[in-house]
Amino acid sequence: MLNYCQIQLLLTLLIDHGQIVTMLTIVVIFFAVLLILGVRKSYKLKKENEQLDKISEKLAKEEEEKYNDFTDGHMYQ
Repeated sequence: MLNYCQIQLLLTLLIDHGQIVTMLTIVVIFFAVLLILGVRKSYKLKKENEQLDKISEKLAKEEEEKYNDFTDGHMYQ
């Protein structure tokens, strides 16, 4: 009878540990997916930011080229 109670107690503890491991595995997988999605989003935003910087530099150069210094031909220097 004592051995039967000990076996039942051990089986209960093993089942509880198995459930805990299962729950922890699910939680780890969930946060890993969130982490991967966050890194992917960060990479996309960084790439888009670089493209916008290139466009901004291009527009700034075009504005500099359009500006003509009118004081070069002025007689009061």
